[in-house]
Amino acid sequence: MNRRLSATWLLLPALAMLVLGFALPLVSFFVRVFLVDHTVAATATLFAQVLTSRVMVFAIGTTVWIALLVTLAVLIAGYPVAYFLARDRGWRVTLVLFCIIVPYFTSIIVRTYSWMVLLGRSGVINRALLESGLVSSPLPLMYNKGAIVLAMSYVLLPYMVLTLYASMRSIDPALQRAALSLGATPAYAFAKVFLPLSMHGVLAACLIVFILALGFFVTPALMGGPSDVMIAMLIERAAEVTLDWQLAASLSLVLLAVTLLLYALYFRFADARRLLQGI
Repeated sequence: MNRRLSATWLLLPALAMLVLGFALPLVSFFVRVFLVDHTVAATATLFAQVLTSRVMVFAIGTTVWIALLVTLAVLIAGYPVAYFLARDRGWRVTLVLFCIIVPYFTSIIVRTYSWMVLLGRSGVINRALLESGLVSSPLPLMYNKGAIVLAMSYVLLPYMVLTLYASMRSIDPALQRAALSLGATPAYAFAKVFLPLSMHGVLAACLIVFILALGFFVTPALMGGPSDVMIAMLIERAAEVTLDWQLAASLSLVLLAVTLLLYALYFRFADARRLLQGI
C-alpha cells in the first residue's frame, strides 16, 4: 500500500503538467469555439458539413490510405531488424540501435529536407541516374504519394523497431530451440512458434505508427503533390490562411476522436508491462 501511494505521489507532477499544459488548453479551446463563439445548432451544422464535404472526405481518405501504406512499409522494414536485435548480442546490436535511435534526435524538418535533396529533380539520385545513362530525363520522385510514404516511413521506423524489439525480447528463445529439437526446420519453427508470439507486439507497433502517421504535417506538406492533402494540412490552412477557427477546431476534434479510439484499441490489445519486460 505504501509503495502504491509513493508511486502515485511521484506521478502527480507529470499529471499536473499534462492537465495544465495539454488538457485544459484543449478543452477551453473547444468550449470557446463551439459553445461560446457559436451556438450548438451552428456547431452541429458545421460538423455535418465537415463529415459530408467531398474535400474533407477526400482528405480523410487520403490520410488513412497514406497512414496504412506507411504502417505496412515500416512493418516490412522494421520486423527483420527487430528480430535481429532480439536474437543477436554484442557490439552489432549496439551499432544497429545507434543507427536507429541517433537520427531520431535530428529535427524532422532536417530529415525531410534531406530526402528532398536526394529525391529532387536535380537531386542526388536523379543526377546519378542521368550520369550513368540509365535514364534520359529526371524521374518524378518528388511531390507524390511515393515520396511521402518513403520519408514518413524513415521518420517512423524507430517507433516500429523499438516496440517490436521490446516485445520480441520477452519471447523465450527456448521455445524455438525446442521446436528445432523436435525436428522442425528453422523456417517452420519461426512461422509456427515465434511469429504467432510476436503478433501481440506487431499489433501494438502498427497502432503506434498508424496513430502518429495520421497527424503528420511537415513531410506531406513539403513532399506531397496537390492531390496528396492530408487532414493536418487542412487544419493548418483553416487556422493560418483562411482564419476559420471553427473549421480548424472541427477537423481537429475529428482527428482527436479517431486518435483516442485507436489509443483505446492499443491499450486493449497491448500489454505495456509485457512489452517493458523485454527492455
